[in-house]
Amino acid sequence: MTEENKPVDAAGENVSEGIYDARKLGIPKMLVLGLQHTFAMFGATVLVPILTGLDVGTTLLFAGLGTLLFHLLTKGKVPAFLGSSFAFLGGYAAVAPLIDGMPNEQMLPYACGGVFCAGLVYVVMAAFIKAFGARRIMRFFPPVVTGPIIVAIGLILSPSAITNCQTNWVVALVAIVTIVAFSIWGKGMMRIIPIILGVAASYIVAIFMGEVDISGIAQQAWIGAPPITLMKFDISAIITIVPIALATMMEHIGDITAIGATTGRNYISDPGLHRTLLGDGLATCMASAFGGPANTTYGENTGVLALTKIYDPRVIRIAAVFAVVLSFVPKLSYAIKTIPSATIGGISLILYGMISAIGIRNMVENQVDLTKSRNTIIAALILVCALGFNSVGGVTFHIASAEINLSGLAIAAIVGIVANAILPGNDYVFKEEEGTEQKFQTFDINTNDKEAEKQ
Repeated sequence: MTEENKPVDAAGENVSEGIYDARKLGIPKMLVLGLQHTFAMFGATVLVPILTGLDVGTTLLFAGLGTLLFHLLTKGKVPAFLGSSFAFLGGYAAVAPLIDGMPNEQMLPYACGGVFCAGLVYVVMAAFIKAFGARRIMRFFPPVVTGPIIVAIGLILSPSAITNCQTNWVVALVAIVTIVAFSIWGKGMMRIIPIILGVAASYIVAIFMGEVDISGIAQQAWIGAPPITLMKFDISAIITIVPIALATMMEHIGDITAIGATTGRNYISDPGLHRTLLGDGLATCMASAFGGPANTTYGENTGVLALTKIYDPRVIRIAAVFAVVLSFVPKLSYAIKTIPSATIGGISLILYGMISAIGIRNMVENQVDLTKSRNTIIAALILVCALGFNSVGGVTFHIASAEINLSGLAIAAIVGIVANAILPGNDYVFKEEEGTEQKFQTFDINTNDKEAEKQ
């Protein structure tokens, strides 16, 4: 790419390598970028309370607060947004099933208590990693495992994008075409807010097509506090829900790896996997304690990072503040809920594809040799298990009276880890950052010896 054809930001600076400090864009532009991340997470985040009977306003409040807590605990270094976790839907359904489509208000607090304890599992694992080092964990997650897992994350999410698009392909295509056009040919600020532009364009088209009813917006109040429901504890609910954390922690590692692959930073080492797990776990504890769903790092926002190349965590924190504000403004919250499913589908189609592309890039940049049979077999097993088991609802089994469901992604991670450990020819070396000078120590996973080298 010639110098004159390289993408530039609003200030005229080259952004082909990404922007890590968005303050140079100015506060107004940062606010718009934060709003863009809010749009990206909104559809999936509010869907979880709709499916479980929890309150949407409470969910938004603790998605925002949980994200801010996560950033505090990770030293503000990881550009991750924490939204509602779908992994715990089976737990909610088992403990507090909907009654004729209405919330099970009697049992929901006990389900929240179970999720709170699941969050504590993250805290325990974070303490273990802090004590013994991330190397003992990450030796099981080389690029030949994490790359296909990241690819699988995007592919698993893709059916929901198509389902939403099918509600109105014209509206969805307007969103897709707008995003693609501004991402490639946009100038200045227009190039880095393609999602907002896609939402605006498709929303306007949807209004003219009669797909949006905005009459109810005027009936909503401007200010209103979301309801707070305190959790309760029941041993049966705890036993039912806590094991889910074992699967979601694997998904957490995949998400953090995906964010690192997107931004070119090793967040497993700095601020450390123990900090990201602690942030995710405590955010889940905080949300569930007051009637919100479990939190998790969001792939939708990773897709936004990849699309815009704005990697500054401050932008994510702005999105978190927007989520908190929306929880106290029913009128704005309602207005965003009128965004058509087709618009969300069009946006998601791009973002989920970006996640899978990140996984491919992760393998390319780490020079994973797919001409080796062992590497090809590992990748094949991960992809087929992730998509195949996901299509049949994962695997459900019982331990005592507890029903445990492993998602397709969790099964794929387990299979990939085991296959990588037992197949011969494992030559992976884990890189661990030291300080801010981008120095690395390499660790051969087959020995305990450390060999410092500069890269």
